[in-house]
Amino acid sequence: MKQNGDLDLQGLRNLLQFHLSNGTDGICILGTTAEASLLTMKERETILKIAVEECKGRIPLLCGTGTINPTSIKEQTLQAQDVGCDAVLIVTPYYIKPPQRALVSHYMSMADLGMPVVMYNVPGRTAVDMSMESIAVCAQHDNIVGVKEATGDVSRVETLRQLIGEEFLLYSGDDGTSATFGLKGGNGCISVTANVAPREMHQIMTLEDEKKILALDEGLGQVHNKLFVESSPIPVKWALKRMGMIDSAFCRPPLCELDGSLEGDVEEALRGAGLI
Repeated sequence: MKQNGDLDLQGLRNLLQFHLSNGTDGICILGTTAEASLLTMKERETILKIAVEECKGRIPLLCGTGTINPTSIKEQTLQAQDVGCDAVLIVTPYYIKPPQRALVSHYMSMADLGMPVVMYNVPGRTAVDMSMESIAVCAQHDNIVGVKEATGDVSRVETLRQLIGEEFLLYSGDDGTSATFGLKGGNGCISVTANVAPREMHQIMTLEDEKKILALDEGLGQVHNKLFVESSPIPVKWALKRMGMIDSAFCRPPLCELDGSLEGDVEEALRGAGLI
């Protein structure tokens, strides 16, 4: 965002190029970090078209289309399909706490639209935890290809593998446990830290040497932590501005910019990781 709240389209292009040049394996566009719930459909279209221009055919584009109302999810999913995204990330409907059978029905319905779907389980934000049994049921749909697990419970990786098998994609959504998640058999992460340290997170997810993975992860430990000193994406936008990647750390209301008393914590974490 620009300081007046308008979209910073050149800043978006710069960030996408930053990821392309630093080994990012795929872009999750219009996720929580993008303040997607505060964008109009026209703004979403503009952002997606730029992402397709910059990234299509180079790395996959996963578009966040999850919200509460299924009608809105369908509209956003079809828009992502029309623009040229490769798959969609759909969070469990938040606040209203659907029971497990309703979650299964919901995801099956969204998958019927034809786009590959990655489910997103983040109970800390949604107040609903999708059970592993429900995930396994949904995995039977040909278009439901994976899940982003942001519970922080890495034991779920092994259980999900036993329930679903090796082909289903398991992504960590919790940076602090992503390294262990991958070592236990996960396929990767959809990461906040990767916004500021894409090369390092790529290495953590792709190297085979456990000691190197854990050493890299330890080096980012304070970054994982301090990017959540306030609600995401507030700290990571400040961090990107501090790194010179964007011109403004503005967040649209009801969010705001990082509290000045916390800036030193985030800066210290970035400096400790060699990012500034």
